[in-house]
Amino acid sequence: MAKRIAILATDGFEQSELMEPRRLLKEAGFQVDVVSPKEGEIRGWKHKEWGDTVPVDVPLSSASPDDYDALVLPGGQMNPDILRTKPEAVDFVRAFAGGDKPLAAICHGPWLLVEAGAAKGRQVTSWPSLKTDLGNAGAQWQDAPVVTDGNLITSRKPDDIPQFTDAVIRALQ
Repeated sequence: MAKRIAILATDGFEQSELMEPRRLLKEAGFQVDVVSPKEGEIRGWKHKEWGDTVPVDVPLSSASPDDYDALVLPGGQMNPDILRTKPEAVDFVRAFAGGDKPLAAICHGPWLLVEAGAAKGRQVTSWPSLKTDLGNAGAQWQDAPVVTDGNLITSRKPDDIPQFTDAVIRALQ
């Protein structure tokens, strides 16, 4: 049975940071579900305008962290900013942070790590504007394409998606 990965997102996700990891993870043989507090579809953000819609596979209200082998948090400025105001989304992230399952966040996605209390004492990277937020949350920020610290995998930006996705795949093997 294929390992199952949740991608937690809502409207305003950085299109490439959801679509490309989802494609690469599916090609690697994983089952990948888009999980969202919003039902139906969510819309991406592509450069400076709204992008494509993506169907929500599992509403967050029906999703259990126990059903997944890993969690991926795409960025986009709006997406994690909205999700970190939703207690059920923060709780979902916290469930992965406290275990040994891979928890992967790219770009602005680490804002959810801050909100879930999952950054303290960890080595991380992110979009550069989150450096201060992550430092204030007790993380040690690095400017690197991918930083892996135990079960936590973080990445900076869309250009790093290949390395980011490879790190997620390696963590699940």
